[in-house]
Amino acid sequence: MDSIYYHFREALEKRKEEGILRSLPKPTQGIDFYSNDYLGLARNAGLHDTLLQQIMKEPQLLFGSTGSRLISGNSSEITTAETCIAEEHQYPSALLFQSGYNANLALFSTLPNRHDTIIVDECIHRSVHDACNMSHAAKLKFRHNDVGHLESKLKKQKGHCYIAVESLYSMDGDLAPLYEIAELAERYSASLLVDEAHAFGVFGNGLVAQYGLQNKVLATVITYGKALGAHGAAILTNDLIKDYLINFASPFIYSTSPQNWQWRVIKNNYTYLKNQNLSSQLMENIRIFRQYGLSATSFENSPIQAVMIPDHFRLKKVQETLSENGFLTYAVYSPTVKSGTERLRICLHTFNTEEEITELARIIKYMI
Repeated sequence: MDSIYYHFREALEKRKEEGILRSLPKPTQGIDFYSNDYLGLARNAGLHDTLLQQIMKEPQLLFGSTGSRLISGNSSEITTAETCIAEEHQYPSALLFQSGYNANLALFSTLPNRHDTIIVDECIHRSVHDACNMSHAAKLKFRHNDVGHLESKLKKQKGHCYIAVESLYSMDGDLAPLYEIAELAERYSASLLVDEAHAFGVFGNGLVAQYGLQNKVLATVITYGKALGAHGAAILTNDLIKDYLINFASPFIYSTSPQNWQWRVIKNNYTYLKNQNLSSQLMENIRIFRQYGLSATSFENSPIQAVMIPDHFRLKKVQETLSENGFLTYAVYSPTVKSGTERLRICLHTFNTEEEITELARIIKYMI
């Protein structure tokens, strides 16, 4: 037993020496430039008041679900929410999950079989890599957003292929060339799976919907802990794939369903989002930040702006200085990103003021 503890301590000490030891942060007050609350719905007092009134009228929404959806945890609340979500995104079906991580685990560990190959963008979210490890399929990577490299991988495969991409990448803040990838998937009879966690809400119902690619994308993952200001996720797909996941996806079958309150919040926030024009203010704030020329790799309309600082200790110093000035930012170190691509990940929101954005940019520009 002591030898096991030695291994754990040694691994933690190594990370500490390299300056990349993770720890849970204490709750901090400051100006938010690090959360995924892009449209401010998580802190929207008016929206919260409306939801509170519903709880007062229907306190049973707070009851525990008591089991998995295949036993006692299913309800008219969740099935109604799934129907509304599918219609909103113009897909035949939707299947709700506790989180985007669980949705990706279910999707990628269940659909591909041992004769298939999953070809993933090298910058795909960790949840997809973990899901691939649960699958019996082979996994290959293609260079980030490199359509030519993806095609070279597709040409060599004999069995069925699944292609995995994000529409808006969470660390780089850049977009996938979805049109071109969808065309390749069709040409090689591959199945395209798209994670829209960071695009949904920022770009309407996501880029798959915006580009009208529903018929070319086998399944889309939409998550609600970012722009929607809620929690949970949905897999958008056809009826056959939904039924297959219900029958064979372990993360779905063996998980207790969340409270009905979670599904009501999602449904209500969809309605609120449709009746507001929040993205215009977000786009203006992104424009203000980008005029300082700090982010060269991120998409010009992305709420995620990556400022590259490929030195652990300098990156830490920049973040600490910003924190001392009341700005909350997130420094991303390897191994979360490749060594040499460490960055300050700036998230912009509707509620950030021009003065806050200007001062944030001034400090960063001075220090790098």
